[in-house]
Amino acid sequence: MLLKKYIGIGAIVAGLAVAFGAFGAHSLKETLSEHYLEVFETGVRYQMYHGLGLLLVALLSERLPSAIKLMRWAARLLLIGTVLFSGSLYILALSSTDWLGAITPLGGVAFLAGWACLAIAAFKGGRSAA
Repeated sequence: MLLKKYIGIGAIVAGLAVAFGAFGAHSLKETLSEHYLEVFETGVRYQMYHGLGLLLVALLSERLPSAIKLMRWAARLLLIGTVLFSGSLYILALSSTDWLGAITPLGGVAFLAGWACLAIAAFKGGRSAA
């Protein structure tokens, strides 16, 4: 179930990153300041990284069945991080509402926790699978 669900979600997240990147490059170049365009592009970049990360977690979940709970948390946290981190940067760039930047680090913490869950799952799953 994790495999199928998060392959789909990861593909959607990565596909939306492509769409947002194209939107930023073609529609926002003349609208946003250089600073806010960079903020938007950072959101796109991290969204793509973590969309691919979701795909990775989904594919690895089949190889680490003994650590499925950690894998599930890794996927959830990467998705939550994407929404908080990239989402707050998109809103910040489009609205010039700088206080939204306070939400961005929460997304970063979720990213770190998600990657930590994956690392722990690899060590835990590796021991029991060997």
